[in-house]
Amino acid sequence: MSKLPDFEGLAMFGKVAEEGSFAGAATAMGVSVATVSRAVTRLEERLGGRLFNRTSRRLSLTDYGRSLAERATKIYTDAADAEDFARETSRRPRGLIKLAVPLSFGTRWVAPLLPEFFRAYPDIAIDLHASDARADLIGEGFDAALRIAAMEDSSLVARLIAPMRRFLVAAPDYLSLRGRPQHPRDLGAHPCLSYAIRNRRDVWHFTHERSGEECSITPTGMLRATSVEILLPTILAGTAITEVPEFIATEYFRSGQLEPVLPDWNMPSGGLYFVTPTTRARPAKVSVLADFLTSRLAVAQWRSEPHIGKKSPRARRR
Repeated sequence: MSKLPDFEGLAMFGKVAEEGSFAGAATAMGVSVATVSRAVTRLEERLGGRLFNRTSRRLSLTDYGRSLAERATKIYTDAADAEDFARETSRRPRGLIKLAVPLSFGTRWVAPLLPEFFRAYPDIAIDLHASDARADLIGEGFDAALRIAAMEDSSLVARLIAPMRRFLVAAPDYLSLRGRPQHPRDLGAHPCLSYAIRNRRDVWHFTHERSGEECSITPTGMLRATSVEILLPTILAGTAITEVPEFIATEYFRSGQLEPVLPDWNMPSGGLYFVTPTTRARPAKVSVLADFLTSRLAVAQWRSEPHIGKKSPRARRR
């Protein structure tokens, strides 16, 4: 005999005892009388005792059935309450969300939005993991993640929030001192900072926006790091060249602290995505977070000037 209790049989027996008839229990539960009868008979065989005295006109509990009825009814009631709670929770935005975000993007663009989100959804809490290392959503139990990438086919569900470009950048002082590269091959004569979080060394791929010419180079320089925030001080000091995502580049283009390098050459673009393990039975708390972040980040300031990062006035004068 299975060690797993016959929850269905116990629940149906409890409902029959409460309603006083198989037909009444079947109607209350939305099943057939035959289904209820089979469940109770199966439970009696499992327990080794009769639960009801049955005649053509009357149904009554045996002493044995009476001793079990209250507990069985509680099993049914507790299960119904649990389902009601689960349905309500899935519909109402409340509970804890475990969210992974890229470190720099999370600091600059997600964290400032959280006060507004918590005012709108006071019953939601967020466990925010900010790291440039890619989180394993399923293996690490994340509810969702923001990712900046060219999404590959996977079992994950990705919702595009906004396109995201990448730019090769340097400080104006660096370009004045070392000269402005005209072709990706020229980068071999320049210190180029790169990222250390990828499984293999960085390779920068370029495509000329008019001719379609393609070129790839391997950057070499005095610093590799796991975060663009670590690279920025060296770049801003006029020491080297590096690639940065649009959400960072735009800020420094506007202030004149950085300029685009090789503006006629495009680096592979990706997008900002809200990623979840699945859309099936997605809790309301995750859905409202996805909608909130999409509505705010799709029109964020770094996207307000699509032309920025091409040729700055300073670059055109050279």
